[in-house]
Amino acid sequence: MRTTYMAKPGEVERKWYVIDAEGQTLGRLASEVASILRGKNKPQFTPHIDTGDNVIIINAEKIHLTGKKLRDKKYYRHSQHPGGLKETTAGEMRDKKPERLIELAVKGMLPKGSLGRQQGKKLHVYAGPEHKHQAQQPEVYELRG
Repeated sequence: MRTTYMAKPGEVERKWYVIDAEGQTLGRLASEVASILRGKNKPQFTPHIDTGDNVIIINAEKIHLTGKKLRDKKYYRHSQHPGGLKETTAGEMRDKKPERLIELAVKGMLPKGSLGRQQGKKLHVYAGPEHKHQAQQPEVYELRG
């Protein structure tokens, strides 16, 4: 009798991919990146094991948002003090912290809990075209569509 294959944490091979975000739509990029981080693009995908690869995203400052999202989409954070709710639009965030814009979009598509936090640590986002992971010899990943 054959049983379903379950990957073990020690036998997972991790690759490094570079994705250029220039001209890409935020949500479509984030869903593809979340899939790579989870390992769903691999045949040995196991839901409860981190089988994903490392992803480097460059040119985060050139990400594209459709419609009126630059002006209307809001991000909130709270300082845990009374009256400490801060509000930022997607346009302001793209200008000041474009890395955070992509990180939040991808984080929302990963599982909640310790496995999702572990997978989220394999995401490296840079605003410009340069990154510091040349030693890992990353492959260029072409997005579908």
